Amino acid sequence: MFTVFQTSLAGLIRLEPRSFSDHRGTFVKTYHDRAFRELDLPFESREEFYSTSHKNVVRGMHFQAPPVAHAKLVYCVTGAVLDVVLDLRRQSPTYGRACAEELSETNRRSLFIPPGFAHGFLALTEGALMVYKTSTVHDPACDQGIHWQSFGFDWPLAGAAPILSQRDQELPALADFNSPF
Repeated sequence: MFTVFQTSLAGLIRLEPRSFSDHRGTFVKTYHDRAFRELDLPFESREEFYSTSHKNVVRGMHFQAPPVAHAKLVYCVTGAVLDVVLDLRRQSPTYGRACAEELSETNRRSLFIPPGFAHGFLALTEGALMVYKTSTVHDPACDQGIHWQSFGFDWPLAGAAPILSQRDQELPALADFNSPF
């Protein structure tokens, strides 16, 4: 049902689902409980939401802190994004390292992001539509983030100015962050 690829960050998994196309269009299964259990991906969806973004929007780097830290399953339904994940697990050999994967409507890839990672993306196309499934319900008191430019990742903006929220501009740098993971 899914082809699984381990990324450069332990626990961060790229999934490529089987898809079916014919004269009507395309059908893609993005989640299947039994298949996830068989792949040893501990995930029960508790909340789902989506965002649309203009080209060059940077969203992130966001996460939920304990006690409501969550796993995420993310994918891009329309357009394309460069999805970026940052390891915040202090005991991890890849702590402070980032991994990027292009997610798009054409490659149909998704990322399974366990707790302990910050997540964000750069919209590569106008109207990029991202879907997020999370294993816990959003709790504003535990909603945190890391500044998008503070961990050495080279965002491919090609000289364009990123479009950011005020909140994302004011997030703390990784160096100033005391990870709860």
